[in-house]
Amino acid sequence: MDELARLQVRWLQILDAFASSVHPQKNKIFVIGCSTSEITGHTIGKAGSLEIAEMMCQGLLAFREKYGVFIAVQCCEHLNRALVVPRQLAEQECLTIVQAIPQRYAGGALGTVFFEKEQDAVLVEAIQADYGMDIGLTLIGMHLKPVAIPVRLPFDRLGQAIFTAAKTRPKYIGGARAVYDIK
Repeated sequence: MDELARLQVRWLQILDAFASSVHPQKNKIFVIGCSTSEITGHTIGKAGSLEIAEMMCQGLLAFREKYGVFIAVQCCEHLNRALVVPRQLAEQECLTIVQAIPQRYAGGALGTVFFEKEQDAVLVEAIQADYGMDIGLTLIGMHLKPVAIPVRLPFDRLGQAIFTAAKTRPKYIGGARAVYDIK
């Protein structure tokens, strides 16, 4: 099995494990930050792979179809970590649309491929996602709702890239007399 095929198997395992842990709900937002350079063992932003991004995008689109979530792909710092989302989500959530077209080295490989694959894709400045995955230390925290909870998975790397996953929950407010409906 070649390296891309091994990465694809692991990526699908990661997505399955993530889904089993968070139980994705329809119409929730899942933000992904990814350095394909880090996956191949290079420094972030130095060796982006459109081939790896294509493989990952296929997995994300299948995940979206299966669970009915919105996918938001974070671009790199050269686009101020803007996110590729479907226009429907941007309009529904009243997100600020910004003008740029992601490129391999100005937006990142996954952002570039997702922008091409997503029908009516736009870039937005920021989002408050319900779920997240950070592959290669891309720093997605700014795009998660305020109370993020780490999701422990049986894997901690995709290729050479460290990854972390998160889900969010509503803030607890009140004090000693408050009662919380925890599901």
